[in-house]
Amino acid sequence: MSAQTWLTDTRDSYDTVAASYADQLREALAGEPYLRAVLVLFAELVRDAGGGPVADVGCGPGHVTAHLRELGVDALGIDLSPGMIDVARRDHPGLGFAVGSMTRLPLADASVAAVLAFWSLIHIPDEAVPTVFAEFHRVTPPGAPLLLGFHMGDETRLKTQGYGGHPMNVHIHLRRPDRVTAWLGEAGFTVEAEFLLDLDERQPGAVLFARREGQGLSPGAKVAGHEPSGCASMQQ
Repeated sequence: MSAQTWLTDTRDSYDTVAASYADQLREALAGEPYLRAVLVLFAELVRDAGGGPVADVGCGPGHVTAHLRELGVDALGIDLSPGMIDVARRDHPGLGFAVGSMTRLPLADASVAAVLAFWSLIHIPDEAVPTVFAEFHRVTPPGAPLLLGFHMGDETRLKTQGYGGHPMNVHIHLRRPDRVTAWLGEAGFTVEAEFLLDLDERQPGAVLFARREGQGLSPGAKVAGHEPSGCASMQQ
């Protein structure tokens, strides 16, 4: 499958389900104490690293972005789906959101203090994962925290319907933590902690805390031309 094909399918599918997806996920974190604890730890790591804007990549309707803001993190959301970004802006008008692909983030080099990808890597095919992790490396400075959450397994499933019965055409890639850890190492990240989560009876999840290695620039004052403090111009 070409990059254009899976990107288009993913974008169109989530444009279709954006409103119903947001309705189902709006209070999702309230019932997930372990995920809330993970986000508290991530917020602490961001502050310990010096703070700054944090990119929630694949933010969907923005509920995790908003939760990070409640934890004192200067979070901004990026998602491939314009429909999802419209919903995020509607539900969280005080936050910054932008349309963009994680294969080519709309962010300047070393412009964010950390990156979060919470269950948003699941539609990225294996051959594109190194490109995505290279982008995470490009937009962060040395020492920046990285938090990944993903479905755990050894298979790929085709999802043709979801979130209220709407049609979808996306592949869900289930992966083992050691495989993702290897990709991160090749991209210049060191995994510092791993948590396994049984989020429901059907599908366990994994969370990886990593940190960017190497030399580079400090977090900049611009995020793709936007001010990092709230990134208000990203709402346009």
